[in-house]
Amino acid sequence: MEISISTFVILSVIYFIAAHVGLYKILEKMGVDGWIALVPFYGTYKMVKMVKKSWVWIIVYYVPFLGFVVWMGIIVELLKLLGKTSFKDHFLGVVFAGVYLPYIGFKEDVKFIGYEEAAKYKKSTGREWTDAIVFAVIAATLIRGFYLEAFTIPTSSMEQKLLVGDFLFVNKMAYGARVPNTPLSFPFTHHSFPESVPVIGGNQSYLEWLKFPYAKLPKMSDVERNDCVVFNFPAGDTVAVEESARIYEQMIRDASMELNVSEDEARTLIHKNYTIKARPVDKKENYIKRCVGLPGDILEIVDSKLIINGETAYFDGGAQFNYDVVTDGTGFNLKTLQKKKITTESVSPHPEKANTYLLTLTDEAAAKVKMFSQVISVTKSIEKKGYQPGWRKTPYFPNDKQYDWNVDNFGPLTIPKAGVTVQLTTENLPLYRRVIKNYEYNDLRVDGDKIYINNELATAYTFKMDYYWMMGDNRHRSQDSRFWGFVPENHIVGKAVFVWMSYDSQLGEIRWDRLFTIVD
Repeated sequence: MEISISTFVILSVIYFIAAHVGLYKILEKMGVDGWIALVPFYGTYKMVKMVKKSWVWIIVYYVPFLGFVVWMGIIVELLKLLGKTSFKDHFLGVVFAGVYLPYIGFKEDVKFIGYEEAAKYKKSTGREWTDAIVFAVIAATLIRGFYLEAFTIPTSSMEQKLLVGDFLFVNKMAYGARVPNTPLSFPFTHHSFPESVPVIGGNQSYLEWLKFPYAKLPKMSDVERNDCVVFNFPAGDTVAVEESARIYEQMIRDASMELNVSEDEARTLIHKNYTIKARPVDKKENYIKRCVGLPGDILEIVDSKLIINGETAYFDGGAQFNYDVVTDGTGFNLKTLQKKKITTESVSPHPEKANTYLLTLTDEAAAKVKMFSQVISVTKSIEKKGYQPGWRKTPYFPNDKQYDWNVDNFGPLTIPKAGVTVQLTTENLPLYRRVIKNYEYNDLRVDGDKIYINNELATAYTFKMDYYWMMGDNRHRSQDSRFWGFVPENHIVGKAVFVWMSYDSQLGEIRWDRLFTIVD
């Protein structure tokens, strides 16, 4: 069921009014003027005093999202004063306030029992635990959904800025917290139950009975160039569950080339051998990258150098590239390199060059490696422009043979911006195909050299959303926009704020120097 955002707002206002009408009648039952419940600030002050709670409740009530916890507490305490002490009453009062509070308020046989009588009620130990768990889950779900969420860095794509084993908080309010597309979801899961859970492990943890279109709360700021941004993986709208780390469309292209069959035949084989799942935007995998390109930017990569709008872009001192390191035949000890903070990546012999090792290094680390006694030369490994012998030709965006781009030589291309119109041809259509069809939900087909959008001949297209270009700081070991293209604004989750914990599993120790560090 699709509900428009205007309908959602109207229903929310009705719900809010109904809940406060219920509070109005409840206060009257307690011998207090009902209008107090309708007055901002003063009403909160009076109700907190009526339930005999600390003034701290008044302050916390006006803290975003935490205030909902105080709201729940006020309702529970008021219901106790009316003799409603069961878990069912409290649950209905908190979760369905817009229905239950008016029901209680207008119910004539529900009376104010007094403070002394209400104080006689004591919860059982089991009830105390049940209430604590349920209300903690509700509060934590709200905070996680709209305010802050903890993430773990699983791959090295952002090293050395963010390391594998970093635990960080992401501010979802930074760019405007999104209203969930699929609100019916099991608490503390993303799209699936953990594999370790018996029976249901690995199964989908959300329902699609209720869906909301894209909408978000007011933002603190726009996405800025070079922010470290968490977003939903754009190409993850369809996944092969058993190979969830791979791009579904690239799996089809790979199978087509390997088996020498058409892409339609390859798709049939993929669907036969894998469990294929379509996911809504908010249930796609979460990625974290650096936003290097903003809407309307012209982006190009020339011999590994990122160029934005004709100027060399910012390059973080912790960013890394692959290097060919030639030695006198002596190798490297990985743990020694890690302890010297030179690299966290594996060190492997070059498959084609004698006495040469592949290392992933920052500029500073490359300078250190040059000083090693066994090292003869250190050279950045740059993929040449154009097609190379044996190159598979389609793993890089826009995944079309017309474009011979790679990780080190890419573009130029213009990042789509809302309201901007681009002229469409069959030559540039690959750049915007996913934007038009997958992200902005148009029917798209090509007949010869003619392009049809929603069954109408199209020679131009006006973008509905802003788009961004995301890249990992570990430039040669990051699956980012160079592989799957633009990130739509409705995929943006939040901004990485700070690392609260960091554990190096390879060395088996906590990285104490990274605890509570700001992601700037």
